[in-house]
Amino acid sequence: MMQKRLRPMNREDLPQVLNWRNHPDVRQFMYTSHVITPEEHARWYARMSCQEGIWLLIFEVGAVAKGFVNISRTRCQHVADWGFYLSPDSEKGTGKLLGRAVLEYAFDELGLHKLCGQALGFNERSIRFHERLGFNREGVLRDQHCDGNGFHDVVCFGLLSSEWRCGNRQREGHQ
Repeated sequence: MMQKRLRPMNREDLPQVLNWRNHPDVRQFMYTSHVITPEEHARWYARMSCQEGIWLLIFEVGAVAKGFVNISRTRCQHVADWGFYLSPDSEKGTGKLLGRAVLEYAFDELGLHKLCGQALGFNERSIRFHERLGFNREGVLRDQHCDGNGFHDVVCFGLLSSEWRCGNRQREGHQ
């Protein structure tokens, strides 16, 4: 069985993460959908990588990077937001592996009480993904995001540590 892990992002990951982020299949579902320059990406990394309560992570299967994860603790010590994207050429099922690894990290390593996520209303795949991981749909911010062509809803999700632990026990019982 291939080892799956999250590790801190480093400068050497910048070109690959930028390549993923700028891929049309990823970019179309982001709040900022323009093509990001290497300089802009480097400034983002320099700003974010030194902030307390922000984790920039690379998801690996085997020794191969397959995705990027950002966890940001902004509300309080025990509540964080997350965002992620996969390498556009990732194999089917990689997202599920990434999701489980992040939830384990968020609740077991970081000791979070709640993890929150958002998806643009037209991103049905991300909406289904959050729900399959056990997140609850907590609301819809109507016409919250303008991409220059129109306004879009933002769907908000939340998962409590207790819900994740209960779901994990149920999943382990069925395996």
